[in-house]
Amino acid sequence: MNPRDLYPKPELNGGDLRPPGLTTDMPDRPDHGEESYRGSGRLTGRKAVITGGDSGIGRAVAIAFAREGADVLISYLPEEESDAADTAQWIEKAGRKAVRVPGDIQDEAHCRSIIDTARSELGGVDILVNNAAYQMAQPGGITDITDEQFDRVMKTNLYAMFWLCRAAVPHMPPGSAILNTASIQAYLSSSALLDYATTKGGIVAFTKALAEDLAEKGIRVNAVAPGPIWTPLIPSTMPEKKVKSFGGDTPLGRAGQPAELAAAYVYFASQESSYTTGEVLGVTGGKPVS
Repeated sequence: MNPRDLYPKPELNGGDLRPPGLTTDMPDRPDHGEESYRGSGRLTGRKAVITGGDSGIGRAVAIAFAREGADVLISYLPEEESDAADTAQWIEKAGRKAVRVPGDIQDEAHCRSIIDTARSELGGVDILVNNAAYQMAQPGGITDITDEQFDRVMKTNLYAMFWLCRAAVPHMPPGSAILNTASIQAYLSSSALLDYATTKGGIVAFTKALAEDLAEKGIRVNAVAPGPIWTPLIPSTMPEKKVKSFGGDTPLGRAGQPAELAAAYVYFASQESSYTTGEVLGVTGGKPVS
């Protein structure tokens, strides 16, 4: 099938959302692979932690991991409980264990508790997906970014990734994998997302440096760089005009769906990528990531 026609083109209706936004409130709901993803046992027996696992890319990855045979812990904000419950049901329908851990990853102690819970409830952690992120578009540029917003973006997108990795690595056996969600914004940065783009560039650098650091331990570290992907984050944090045209400027002419990223995360988590570390895979609808 022509990839340009696989999913709807702009304009998509995201509804009147406020951060963090819920999937159930979106008139045009994203596809997370609920009805399409088919597993083949590539992650049988694995134990995965996914931040931001309640919705969007995180939900798609959680569904795929479970159908590939992994037990999954998802972390999310308390106000996203209804979305998290839906994701947990999909994990359990796949016959795998689902663990829900609400809380704010801006807090270092909570990041440690996520890893501690994975060890106690899943029996360990050998896949860590640092996916949760915060953004808030400011069309006026740097002068409209408050200290409070800048701090939240940095702590959610960068500090939490560092804290989670630092807590997890001592307990991850050889063969484990760390997957970070970067962004097209690391390469084609928007002035309206200056702080967010800064963190995504940092995630790319962090991925490469940590991959070198952990290679001797047999732990691989890679990143996926999504382009414009249709999730609750978009209508809840971007101006209405941008939402209406979202994804239309890609070579494929549309926004991507979370389901279209799941296979990339499965690849990096599985032994199929055993000779790949420190890499960034763009899933961008044709926008360059170099």
